[in-house]
Amino acid sequence: MFTDAIEAVQAYIELGGFVIYLIAGLAFLMWTLVLDRLFYYYGGGLNKDVAAAIDEWEARSERVSWHAHKVREKLISEVTERVNTYLSMIKTTVALAPLFGLLGTVTGMINVFEVMAITGGGDARQMATGVFTATVPTLSGMVVAIAGVFGDNFVSRKANNETAFLEDHLTMDH
Repeated sequence: MFTDAIEAVQAYIELGGFVIYLIAGLAFLMWTLVLDRLFYYYGGGLNKDVAAAIDEWEARSERVSWHAHKVREKLISEVTERVNTYLSMIKTTVALAPLFGLLGTVTGMINVFEVMAITGGGDARQMATGVFTATVPTLSGMVVAIAGVFGDNFVSRKANNETAFLEDHLTMDH
């Protein structure tokens, strides 16, 4: 059963060509970054950073001066920077996935045209097989991109919510 799955993956990679390796590497990078953010958000790192910022703010005796406003902005900025780490890279990988798929399609179509030039283009079955093979990377790129959009939206929404939470809890009331 496991060997059948491995053979199916190998056949898919052979069908899609070298670009499938690029797409797989991109998907691995993207999900590594998404998982890193999830571990930070839910593994305690975020809570420690937010608690440290709130504690530092609450320890201040004065919170209404211009200097206090700047300290508040600094605290929010530092936590926001850590919260938003890798988010732009995740968005970039999501955007690159369909482009890598398109690269595979273009290189596959070049191969189809090469075969047509050599054989005279009379075999419709061979052309159809070549076109099918050329579209496999596009499918792969789109699947990676669509899955990545969900991961990106989830971590981006969490980052925005946590930043807003921190801003709400660093009050200027004293």
